[in-house]
Amino acid sequence: MTVTHTTFDLERVYPAKPPRVFAAWADPAAKARWFGSGGSHELDFRAGGRELIRGRTPDGKELAFTSVYHDIVPDQRIVYSSTLTADDTLATVSTTTIELTAEGEGTRLTLTEQATFLDGREEPSWRKQGTSDWLATLGEELRA
Repeated sequence: MTVTHTTFDLERVYPAKPPRVFAAWADPAAKARWFGSGGSHELDFRAGGRELIRGRTPDGKELAFTSVYHDIVPDQRIVYSSTLTADDTLATVSTTTIELTAEGEGTRLTLTEQATFLDGREEPSWRKQGTSDWLATLGEELRA
């Protein structure tokens, strides 16, 4: 039984104003395009609302990523907590803050995640890489 704690920050500058970047998080269809993993996606984007993404690992385990939104300041900030389970076994618990700041004609997005990884079911480096990958996909969504 092991517990690993980590905190990481990622920053990206996108060629879109903060309202457009914020809308990519708030609109269920847009969010499913850049954040969804090809599985099912549900989004209730409001303080107290939930997001649920379901999919499968290559070896067939059912994955569920569930988030609860705690603080939403339009065009500026999003704070949520999440769990990741594989076959109903808890793998991670995390708190994430998204900050959006106007920068020139675009937006600087700063993501800070504090996470607890349980019993080696996920590694901090995997989470950081996966988060970096979906931020890159968000950039593609904003350029489209």
